[in-house]
Amino acid sequence: MKLVHKIILVAGLAAATLFGYYQVKNPEKHVIDDAARQGASGEFVKLSDGITHYEEAGPKEGRVAVLVHGFSVPSYIWDPTFLALREAGYRVIRLDLYGRGLSDRPDGQYDGAMYARQINDLLNHLHITQQIDLFGLSFGGYVVAHFAANYPQRIRSLVLVDPSTTRSTPPAILKTPLLGAYLFQVIDLPGKAEGQNSDFLHPEQFPGWADRYRPQMQYHGFGRALRRSALRLSTADFAGMYAAIDQAKLPVMLVWGKQDPTLPVANAAIVKAAIKNLEYVEIDQSGHLPQMEQTTVFNSSMFAFLNKHPSVSISQ
Repeated sequence: MKLVHKIILVAGLAAATLFGYYQVKNPEKHVIDDAARQGASGEFVKLSDGITHYEEAGPKEGRVAVLVHGFSVPSYIWDPTFLALREAGYRVIRLDLYGRGLSDRPDGQYDGAMYARQINDLLNHLHITQQIDLFGLSFGGYVVAHFAANYPQRIRSLVLVDPSTTRSTPPAILKTPLLGAYLFQVIDLPGKAEGQNSDFLHPEQFPGWADRYRPQMQYHGFGRALRRSALRLSTADFAGMYAAIDQAKLPVMLVWGKQDPTLPVANAAIVKAAIKNLEYVEIDQSGHLPQMEQTTVFNSSMFAFLNKHPSVSISQ
């Protein structure tokens, strides 16, 4: 019996230690709710999988552009593009994907189907019937590729910015339901804010970037969303997704930062091989976020591309 008691005691101490460590290291302390969203810019709407935070600007009758952010930085990552499109008379919309920013963190799959549904739901809510110019940045490229496969009739043109192209390889232990989730929360998640600076070629030009990221980390479900998204990327069929875009004959512009440290510029060859007639723009002196580091060059290329493709109305 003494041995049993010792085993129970050791197990109890271990569990208490792990719990205590989790409480200290896990940044998620609050629930995302109406109080958390009080005073935030933009709008909120309940869609199929939860509440979505979005922002729109420009005339209601304007040509519609939808901006989809990347893996973990929410919709503010599109600030300069959002402003440029608004000033050009577009009806521009950006949203926080589920699990990020001020959108809900549902207990879902966080896969391409979930996000394609989120975008489609939002367009329906806003009664948008014309075709859209759809932008996808990094992980957002994976998202918009899924949207294009499911709703090609809704797209006028597609802009892919340093998009995901290859399967991620998370450590096998992160795939285990309980231990993987625990380790992600206490090891990977706490350093996510500081890690965002590595996307830039010149991070010193963007002071406060990490601080802007931190608020979303405090809400329960953020780490779960990132971990599940990473696991979905580890099984994604990128060749099939980009081939589907090619088959849909959608106008595509592919933009890549020449010095991208996150997704190397050499990966552009994967997209170019799958989508035969795309327009390719490589932007020098830029890391993973060319729309921010080389805004003038990016905007010039963006408008030159968009102006080639007129607006078309579609029926629902």
